[in-house]
Amino acid sequence: MDDSNQKYDTTEFYDAVADDYHLYFRDWETMLEREGLQLRRWFRDRDISRVLDASCGPGTQSIALAQLGYDVVACDPSSGMLLRAHRHATEYNVADKIQITRSDFLSLPDNVVGKFDAIITKGNAFPHLITDAEIEKALHIFYDLLRPGGTVIIGMQDFEPFIEGRPRFIPGRIHDIDLADNEPEIITFDKWDWDEGPPLTVTVNNFILKGRGDEYQVRKRPVIFRALTAAEVQVVLLEAGFENIQIIRDRLEIVMMATKPD
Repeated sequence: MDDSNQKYDTTEFYDAVADDYHLYFRDWETMLEREGLQLRRWFRDRDISRVLDASCGPGTQSIALAQLGYDVVACDPSSGMLLRAHRHATEYNVADKIQITRSDFLSLPDNVVGKFDAIITKGNAFPHLITDAEIEKALHIFYDLLRPGGTVIIGMQDFEPFIEGRPRFIPGRIHDIDLADNEPEIITFDKWDWDEGPPLTVTVNNFILKGRGDEYQVRKRPVIFRALTAAEVQVVLLEAGFENIQIIRDRLEIVMMATKPD
């Protein structure tokens, strides 16, 4: 791929997987609680009250933050994900504490009003920015939307360990059969197709198998990521003007935290 201005559109993929998104987690409610505790720890002593969740997905971080009393603006380009986020927010009685708005990273200035004390993007959304120009523009947008002294948090898959070996098969989860309720067994896994580019990208073909006994149905959905590393993002954060960059390994994610100068 070249470094053109053409933006990769992920909405078809995320609209399609919105109803199955919980299958990627062993226990979504436990994940929700964990995300809240982790974000509260990272926000400690940073004078944060107003937060932009720039890739809210089904609301995992937004709902957790709203439960903790933060004022949250939640954005995502996928209408399907936003519907799920709104449904979850209603279930957890925080719908009145979250402003849900449809937007991708590059359209944020047209859809939200700063300034924010913190901007977060987790769940591996950031590597959907394929070109250098998109990454640079997104980080400059984050910078402009933050108040002086504000915090940005970027959580993503760390592709560094995969670049050398270029793995093709990534196992997912097995959701066991509930015999009493006649529920199907559900199996998830990914097949990765690499493209040398430049830049280096990987098409993640997401497979979901559902069935029981000898009868299973399979569904395949592809989505593209840039194989970003923490070092690459760190360089662009510095070029955008951020400082005090921290890199934290948080289970399967690598998390980068940085601040806008006062």
